[in-house]
Amino acid sequence: MIHRQSILPIELLLQTIVNQYLNTSFCLTIVADSPIDCAYPVSFTYIVPSNNLSYQLLEVSEKGCSDYIVRVREPENFMDAFDEVNRLGNTRRSDRKIIFLPFNENEIETNKLLNVLSLTPTSFVANLLMILPSAKGLDINCSAYSLLTHKYVGSDEETSQPVYLDQWDICTQKFLGNVNLFPHDMSNLHGKTFKVACFTYKPYSLLDLDTTAGLNGRDGTEVRVIEEFCRWVNCTIKLIRDDEHEWGEIYENHTGVGILGNLVEDKADAGIAALYSWYEEYINLDFTIPTVRTAITCVAPSPRLLASWEMPLMPFSLYMWIALLFAFIYACISLTIANRCSTDRVLLTTFGMLITQSQPDTAVGKTWRVRSVTAWLLISGLVLDNAYGGGLASVFTVPKYEPSIDTVQDLIDRQMEWGATHDAWVFSLTLSQDPRIKQLVNLFRVKATDDLKQLSFTRKMAYSVEKLPAGNFAIGDYITKEALTNLSIMNQDFYFEYCVVMLRKSSPYTAKISQLLGRLHASGLILAWETQVALRHMNYEVQLEVRLSRSRKDVDSVEPLNFRHIVGIFYIYTLGVLLSISLFFIELLWSRKSVISIDH
Repeated sequence: MIHRQSILPIELLLQTIVNQYLNTSFCLTIVADSPIDCAYPVSFTYIVPSNNLSYQLLEVSEKGCSDYIVRVREPENFMDAFDEVNRLGNTRRSDRKIIFLPFNENEIETNKLLNVLSLTPTSFVANLLMILPSAKGLDINCSAYSLLTHKYVGSDEETSQPVYLDQWDICTQKFLGNVNLFPHDMSNLHGKTFKVACFTYKPYSLLDLDTTAGLNGRDGTEVRVIEEFCRWVNCTIKLIRDDEHEWGEIYENHTGVGILGNLVEDKADAGIAALYSWYEEYINLDFTIPTVRTAITCVAPSPRLLASWEMPLMPFSLYMWIALLFAFIYACISLTIANRCSTDRVLLTTFGMLITQSQPDTAVGKTWRVRSVTAWLLISGLVLDNAYGGGLASVFTVPKYEPSIDTVQDLIDRQMEWGATHDAWVFSLTLSQDPRIKQLVNLFRVKATDDLKQLSFTRKMAYSVEKLPAGNFAIGDYITKEALTNLSIMNQDFYFEYCVVMLRKSSPYTAKISQLLGRLHASGLILAWETQVALRHMNYEVQLEVRLSRSRKDVDSVEPLNFRHIVGIFYIYTLGVLLSISLFFIELLWSRKSVISIDH
């Protein structure tokens, strides 16, 4: 604190305002070219502006000093630095307060302060107070100070206009009207335009509706949140649309496209339509509390019935067939050794005994060594043959399907691409260091709506969908009922996210919208609205197909044998016949060549 011999009247006024309105602040920032004598009831930081005012403000802003008392020669420079700090910093607060004092009490300084009201950064601050010298007070012999702010509420043409609040008399040291010097508590915006960036994404936001289907031609769970907010605080909604870029993205130079671009460029006050709690976006924007929790998964190609030629192989697993092959080779070697290293009819004899076929006595042999080996072969063949027969009966009776895509690992193992119309679906995954998640992100593809619709019938892609808390699904229009007959929803969710309303950093609307969302959650209206919008605007048959996609194949799972089950046996038989004939002719040609070579 700076002490002087006498305290100026404006400092007495400032002391009164600080004691009444800033006594609950976490920390104050005093930006002044000349000393201000005031006893601050809270911690404060004193800044003498330099050429790098933005850096000075950023340093104290990150410590939580978000209320300001400003007395500088160029107040416009302060507002520019203040707005830059708001973009660069990480501290967020909806009810920041700024008090401007004139550097000198003359007409030039008064005009400088009034010019601040027309600046763009000022339009994003609700609680702004200016102390200006007045021509006269209550007593003709006493001067006074006028206290002004910007209108902020109302029509766009009126928001930057100065509004007289009260007057403070130097002689009496009292306010004329004792009004609230920070009147903009966001409870009544008097029709102020509230610009909302969104596009049609069911069930969150639906635009261009018939006016009989939705109020003002729009509907949706998050649209209803905004509608309710503007009914509550008396504002007028204006939609800002960039349907081509949908969610969009933010560029490094603080510009962008889509919803996110409109927000970061201050073309919109709020953004909706399933905006998740993305880290990269949090760096540049402000989030409300969540509207809903949503889970992201895919509808992937349903498993098809196995080809009939595969059915004879199904009773045993791959490892069992490999073990059986090694057993056959081992048995052949054993029988050869037992038969005094003779390989005569060893392969046919071993194969016949493994499939429990009777063998002539000459094939079995008379020695105890050969009979020992054949005895064990017959026992093994009996067990294997019965096990295979039982498994084959089951395969032929109960339909067998390809392995289904149930988990993230299944999708990766099958190298199945998945996609949507925008890469916002993987924003929540791109920072993950998990190798499996990295593989999942690499499989994601962004395609046009028509391409996705065409591919949905080819079984070449999976499609991302959202599982909403009331039991409905957010599904792109490119997924039709006809396509869903060959698609099934996966068991495992890729990830879950919280949908939020996004705004510019330290927006005055953030706290008020969060307060409304808390009330909506407590009343259960969010879930009720989801069901209402889904029944009214979404294809119920598509919703039902997705919900029942995993159970529809379970009906009539047991069926009588028909030709489809055994056609695979004929394939194998035909292949065996062709192979036998080929070997027969090869043997004839080989024998003929051998005879010719002997004659020569």
